[in-house]
Amino acid sequence: MKQNGFEYTLLHQDRHTGARLGRLTTPRGVIELPTFMPVGTCGTVKGLTFDQVAKVGSQICLGNTYHLALRPGVEVVEALGGLHRFIGWDKPILTDSGGFQLFSLAKLTKIRESGATFQSHIDGRALELSPERSVEIQEKLGSDIAMVLDHVIGLPAERAAVQDACERSIRWARRSQEAHTLTSQIQFAIVQGGLDAELRRWCARELVELDFPGYAVGGLSVGEEPEEMYRIISATTPELPADRPRYLMGVGRPQDLLEAVARGIDMFDCVMPTRNGRNANAFTDSGQLNLRNQCHQLDPEPVQEDVVTDWSHLSRSYLRHLFIAGEMLGPILLSLHNIAYYQRLMRLAREAIANDCFVDFYRERMAGWGESSRF
Repeated sequence: MKQNGFEYTLLHQDRHTGARLGRLTTPRGVIELPTFMPVGTCGTVKGLTFDQVAKVGSQICLGNTYHLALRPGVEVVEALGGLHRFIGWDKPILTDSGGFQLFSLAKLTKIRESGATFQSHIDGRALELSPERSVEIQEKLGSDIAMVLDHVIGLPAERAAVQDACERSIRWARRSQEAHTLTSQIQFAIVQGGLDAELRRWCARELVELDFPGYAVGGLSVGEEPEEMYRIISATTPELPADRPRYLMGVGRPQDLLEAVARGIDMFDCVMPTRNGRNANAFTDSGQLNLRNQCHQLDPEPVQEDVVTDWSHLSRSYLRHLFIAGEMLGPILLSLHNIAYYQRLMRLAREAIANDCFVDFYRERMAGWGESSRF
């Protein structure tokens, strides 16, 4: 894929799995794949500065059409020079279209073929979001990668409802593509189809016919069992072109990232690192730590060796003290640790793929997390 300064290059595929080492070149920088995108939904990765987010290895971050359109308003962001300048981040940005928020946040959402009508979860205002309006907002925000508006439904659901949403997502993808005019931005389509493998494969083939620069797998991590998610990823990725980046939306746990990488996924986003960090949960190679627990009161060890931040020398005991004392520094430091941990995980995964030893890396991590190996 090569388009207007954007280029995806598949550098190597692991000999034993579907894991891919790739590179997405953009006008604002190179993204080494697989990669994790910290979530800056409202223009901020909660509790952190973007300098901190970049310093721990983040190459791209995510913003959200729905939230930014409500606050501060797309006109404000546009007047201040676009999203990059507004938030002080000069690397690539991907903006989600708002489809998931229509499913998860908005009150009294009604989906019609023209688009969605809903009440704002902030003040109850009546609003509309169509594929064309989502494209317009994302172009005004000036993101580097824009997602098409899709119809997300909850799971489990009747097959007829899943098929209806899947078919509508394809029609909306076509409309989004036709409305797109910003040459400094590329669009990714989103594969829907619930937990129906055949619908997923069909949806993927239909979207591939539209020839998007990249493809996402959406509508997962909404309460289904991990095995079901892995099954759907395994069914979907073979239908996606090898010369385009693949993005699994809203996922997830470190285990899920490695399982998805093994199945050919390149890009991830999730609020889990910062959400867990705010709640005293740290990710490590031995599993999650709850730093509120009494066992850490006299613990002199750092949270995780080899996860480098400006404060990685600080002890678990001190971090526990911050949370017990209600100090705001605790959530900030642990959120940054978790982002750094995810970026380290992706860096080590890239190295393992390059050396055809991803299975060994995967098994070592899974054993540390107490998880069964599937490869």
